[in-house]
Amino acid sequence: MDFKDKITDLRKSTGMTRKEFCVYFHIPYRTMTEWERGNRHAPEYVLRLLAYCIRMEGLMKDKTEDNH
Repeated sequence: MDFKDKITDLRKSTGMTRKEFCVYFHIPYRTMTEWERGNRHAPEYVLRLLAYCIRMEGLMKDKTEDNH
């Protein structure tokens, strides 16, 4: 799995739109768009920090919500 898939999956795991994710994490919208398109790559530690924040702040969307 490459970076663009990882960052997209991470965002989608929160149930947030790209805009909501950017606002929450203070990431410029254009930067996030370029990451998700695979045109740019953030350092690996950024991905790890985002994953950590999502876990620690309880932002992970409950998968059972999709079934209701």
